[in-house]
Amino acid sequence: MTLMTSMTDFLARAAKSVLRQVIGPAIGASIVAYFIYYAVQGDRGVIALRHLQSEISEAQKALDEVKGERQRMERRAQLLRDDNLDPDMLDERARAMLNLTHPNEVIVPLPNPPKEVDSRQAPKPAPAN
Repeated sequence: MTLMTSMTDFLARAAKSVLRQVIGPAIGASIVAYFIYYAVQGDRGVIALRHLQSEISEAQKALDEVKGERQRMERRAQLLRDDNLDPDMLDERARAMLNLTHPNEVIVPLPNPPKEVDSRQAPKPAPAN
């Protein structure tokens, strides 16, 4: 019986030793895997950074367009100021606002551009005659 008890004690100690040697590295590997996962997939990970960079580039493009439009409007406004009045610009704006023309001018009406069709709206049915 002593042989049996000594054998079971030996196996129990060996199992505990193996568990101690396996559990520590397994916990460490789990912690490293957790941090790697969140470094890639987390709220501030690599994927979120790429998405944020694409949003920043889109916003920068929109800002550049708005800045260009603002500069064009400022140039036109500068031409209408009292200290730097451009007669052609003044004439153009007066004609557009008052809807006036000179007697010797010919007006060529242009057709209205086609309206863009919204694909979300259903087409209107043809009227019945």
